[in-house]
Amino acid sequence: MSLSRTLVVGDIHSGLKALKQVIEKANITENDTLIFLGDYIDGWSDAIETVNFLLELKERFNCVYLRGNHDELCYEWLTGADDNPTWFMHGGESTVNSYASISEDLREVHLNFYESLVNYHLDNENRLFLHAGFTNLKGIEFEYFEKTFYWDRTLWELALSLNKDLKEDHIYYPKRLKNYSEIYIGHTPVTRIGETTPQNAANVWNIDTGAAFKGPLTIFNVETKEYWQSEPVFTFYPGEKGRN
Repeated sequence: MSLSRTLVVGDIHSGLKALKQVIEKANITENDTLIFLGDYIDGWSDAIETVNFLLELKERFNCVYLRGNHDELCYEWLTGADDNPTWFMHGGESTVNSYASISEDLREVHLNFYESLVNYHLDNENRLFLHAGFTNLKGIEFEYFEKTFYWDRTLWELALSLNKDLKEDHIYYPKRLKNYSEIYIGHTPVTRIGETTPQNAANVWNIDTGAAFKGPLTIFNVETKEYWQSEPVFTFYPGEKGRN
């Protein structure tokens, strides 16, 4: 029997073909726990198909689906919110096109999926998983605004800017980071700092390797720090722009 693994899946952005490839590379089994960091849609053309596939995965594997900002924007649109031109320009157009001919039954299934997403996951090893970040110094349970969990970028900026020589017991060490043994996020592509592999700063790991743009999609083993990557996602979708 293979050992259980906790595997984190970065932001997919409708890159279903890349997701299938990287899942095959990671050789996932029923013993594994798959934690998806959110942003399942908005980018490439397989929005409906990606959500359908995620629903199928949940029937076979232990999956945790976190809420991303793009998932929330799509949910708002599906439930009748006013047009959001900013969302439309940042990947929403491809999602709207994908949902153009969806049946009412499938629409309801997808609405249930978006409603079931969770804002964060804290495991037994005090490892925190969430899409973006949090701001409260005492941690997630004290956060004032839940949208912070899937919109914040300051947690990653803080980790990147931290003096690497600063010890955790120093008075200046950020209290936010002391609450958890490790923190896993997506949301801010590491391609912004010229990288296409998972990046670690302080105790924060960023697994968004730019699948919506020119980067690959990544699955990351939290115990061993081993990771698997698809080919750059844009290569699966010739003729499409993604969010580039």
